[in-house]
Amino acid sequence: MTLDVRLIDGFELRIDGRPIELPPSAQRLIAYIGLSDHPVLRPRVAGTLWLETSDRQALGNLRSVLWRLRRSGLELIGSVGEQLMLRPDVSVDVRRQIQLARRLASGTSLPDGLAFEIEQGGELLPDWYDDWVLVERERYRQIRLHALERLCLDLTKAGAYARAVDVGLLAVAEEPLRESGHRALIRVHLAEGNAGEALRQYRTYARAIHEELGLEPSRHMDDLVRGIRNATTGVPNRHRLR
Repeated sequence: MTLDVRLIDGFELRIDGRPIELPPSAQRLIAYIGLSDHPVLRPRVAGTLWLETSDRQALGNLRSVLWRLRRSGLELIGSVGEQLMLRPDVSVDVRRQIQLARRLASGTSLPDGLAFEIEQGGELLPDWYDDWVLVERERYRQIRLHALERLCLDLTKAGAYARAVDVGLLAVAEEPLRESGHRALIRVHLAEGNAGEALRQYRTYARAIHEELGLEPSRHMDDLVRGIRNATTGVPNRHRLR
């Protein structure tokens, strides 16, 4: 029997490929424990998921959800003393994505199939606004962005320019004001000999960061395009490019 918990682009539990309906309280419990890298103490789980109740009531709510899950035959959550954890045979998509992204960001090359999983990505539990979800959503987003940028650079070095551009655009679309993503994309254009595309990407970023934050591109960004800026404008002043 395969047990899959999907948290990217929404909660879903599948058993042997078949979706299983769960009440919101059970979804939140499974998601909270599934997002943790280690076993979680019962009081912490209860206090996080039932903030507006007393400690005693929160623990009672937790026991009730666990009992209903067991009664329905869905024993996904195991316990050791006061600690709760998902059973080892339960897979969680975001855990796998984070593991792959960390490997990639650290410089470990991945087979195309695994790298493609990171490219697919998505948003962690959209439409959930609990504080603990917001923190985990941002953590996953940042890890994925680093992985996409690294993948873009690796593909550039390998001469796979079309795919590198595609990955770079994914990173830029995810966070338009993040300079490192634009730099990775500019490097692809330069490596491919597309100076005009590189300069256009620089201008797009320079305009966006100036309009949104009143900032200018960093020296690292300027250094990437200094040669083609001087060649095309004859003036190194970045303000002439807007």
